[in-house]
Amino acid sequence: MSLHNLTPAEGSIKKGKRIARGEGSGKGGTATRGHNGQKSRSGYSKKIGFEGGQMPLQRRVPKFGFTNINRIEYQGINLDNLQSLVDSGKITDTVTLDILIENRLARKNDLIKILGRGELKAKLNITVHKFTATAKAAIEAAGGEVVTL
Repeated sequence: MSLHNLTPAEGSIKKGKRIARGEGSGKGGTATRGHNGQKSRSGYSKKIGFEGGQMPLQRRVPKFGFTNINRIEYQGINLDNLQSLVDSGKITDTVTLDILIENRLARKNDLIKILGRGELKAKLNITVHKFTATAKAAIEAAGGEVVTL
């Protein structure tokens, strides 16, 4: 042991700077905040998207369009998806909300609409919220039944 490798005992020295505790600490005066300006004041917090007074991006970019707050969103399921489930043996003759949720085609709170893409060969009794005209015609042409909730 010699002078150049002496260290204080573990836990005897506090870590971290003690700011604003007088000039003798070396961190007095401005308390490491630099000089005047908004960031040196207590209570300062920068707003999200603030650009130093420059007009923020979200206000510079033009807004357009319209969003209807009363819009009702439906989860669309096509006939070819139903036919593939029939082919794989996951559904047989009846299609309800529970079966669609079980096969991960919809979530439990979704409103479901059957769409007319693809062709349906199986005779299915389908019970959901809505049908397109082409889907309804295709289901009935295959000998199936359409029930609207």
